[in-house]
Amino acid sequence: MSELEAKELSAEEVKQAKAELAEGVEDEFVDATEDGKEKTFDVSPEELSIIRAELACEFPDDYDYMSDDYIMSVASKPYSKDLTVRRPLEYTMEKLSHVMEWREESGAVEMLDKLVLANGPDTATEAVEDPDRFAKAKAMAASLNYGSMYWHGLDKEGRPVLWIRCNRMPWYPDVEAQVNALILLADTGIRSMPKGVTDFVVISESNSPPPPNPQFMINILKALVRGYPDRLALLVSAPVGTIIQFIMKLLIPLMPGRLASKIVLEDLENGKAKLTEMLLNGEDDIPTFMGGTNDHDALYPTEGYCPNRGQGCLKFDFYGMKERLEKQVKEYTATKD
Repeated sequence: MSELEAKELSAEEVKQAKAELAEGVEDEFVDATEDGKEKTFDVSPEELSIIRAELACEFPDDYDYMSDDYIMSVASKPYSKDLTVRRPLEYTMEKLSHVMEWREESGAVEMLDKLVLANGPDTATEAVEDPDRFAKAKAMAASLNYGSMYWHGLDKEGRPVLWIRCNRMPWYPDVEAQVNALILLADTGIRSMPKGVTDFVVISESNSPPPPNPQFMINILKALVRGYPDRLALLVSAPVGTIIQFIMKLLIPLMPGRLASKIVLEDLENGKAKLTEMLLNGEDDIPTFMGGTNDHDALYPTEGYCPNRGQGCLKFDFYGMKERLEKQVKEYTATKD
């Protein structure tokens, strides 16, 4: 399949995708600035406690997913209907509830359990009694095994960095499994964030991406907008070729304006300069596959060089990745104390 064979969306498909993306979150990306900085308002400890209590009541199995810092960041933003005042508490609760409802609908709360299932034997009770769930769990693990997405390191603001290696992406992805893998990774990075940090950075090595899969890209965008509003601080993609230009042509019309502004496309040279500026250890953190010296492949090799991590089909070093990220966050936090 050549990049020119990638299917473009019809006007009706664009309209439908926009409607789905806008449902319940259409004004999450409204900006209000003051002296060039995002305008925010104070939120009292009592108000935070009220929101916490309501989340615990409505979503008892997942209420602790959102940190106090994230709740405060959402509650402190200007009201979309009047940017001179703070969002009403009820409005904030509605917005947070939309995120939590999406988590229930998407099965986000079950992704880690599915990984455990996939990493176990096919004779396990749950695997035998629920073969459909077991099959989906193994498909998600298979998507992780490509080694095309992983957390490694922080930027200078302490935000975790999610690396995307497009040349490792499958040409014909299992869309549901790939999205589920990304949800699992997103939650892992979010739960590992340093205190005071509520968003993350994505760096995409885009030299040899597979042909665009519109449904996969739209599903990823839906997950980002509906499940992770205000979580993406910046996405840097380098180098930019024809396929990436096609992808942006497809996605930009669907994106809320503020989200689109967080995407930076660079050639390899300017991308390297950008990474030097943003990564915690500057040039030392740039991986070899983007012109640097940091060897990610020693930790995240291709699937053929990975051993099984358990009794199942997981080969990607998910638990090692998680431990390394937590260690990097701990070391970063120590420098700030």
